[in-house]
Amino acid sequence: MTKMTNAATALAVAGALFTGLTLAQTASAQDAKAEKCFGIAKKAENDCKAGPGTSCAGTSTMDYQGNSWKHVAAGTCLKMGGTLEPHEGNAMPKAKN
Repeated sequence: MTKMTNAATALAVAGALFTGLTLAQTASAQDAKAEKCFGIAKKAENDCKAGPGTSCAGTSTMDYQGNSWKHVAAGTCLKMGGTLEPHEGNAMPKAKN
């Protein structure tokens, strides 16, 4: 390889590493500003694992399933009528002022 090819390869690797680190930091910041809100997702619109028999996003089997959750902005879950912990049942959430 020539010096120019080696330099271009090194630059490409450095750029890829920088991009990966930036994306990881952004995801961490978003997670810190969000909370899991249980019982507010419509059928098949949950963000991830919704209890036994489900695997991940989009697998809740009913509206407002108490063990399925969606990421919401921190501090908004309870106002929407959701809970911060899984619960039984699937009663429609009632927003709180």
